[in-house]
Amino acid sequence: MSEENKTVARHLYQRFSAGDLDVVDEVISDDFVEHEEMPGLEPNKAGVRKLFEMFINAFEGAKFEVDDMIAEGDKVFALVRLTGIHRAEFMGVPPSGRAIDVGVADSFRFADGQAIEHWGVMDTGAMMQQLTG
Repeated sequence: MSEENKTVARHLYQRFSAGDLDVVDEVISDDFVEHEEMPGLEPNKAGVRKLFEMFINAFEGAKFEVDDMIAEGDKVFALVRLTGIHRAEFMGVPPSGRAIDVGVADSFRFADGQAIEHWGVMDTGAMMQQLTG
């Protein structure tokens, strides 16, 4: 089960990197619970879609590159880098044209081939420093 869950998680990052938000409907459970609070976003499947819409719209060439991934049972932990060029407003910061390279740690729980829970930490301090100089 662990390897299958890793495959689903990698698929999620690859599809987000391609700008394909339909992956949310395919691999995020309808009763998904988001434990990483983001202001203005619901902690559910709709909130996940909106968050990635924000990333894809704000950062030209947004890529989610997996640096490391481990899995055990129904859980997958990934260290990921978000990269892209800031081309549109993001979290109140006007477009800067600057490149970002931000670390992310994600922990998912899976059931029946879908993500049902997520905990995560993004280095937003580094992101804001990169966006504002």
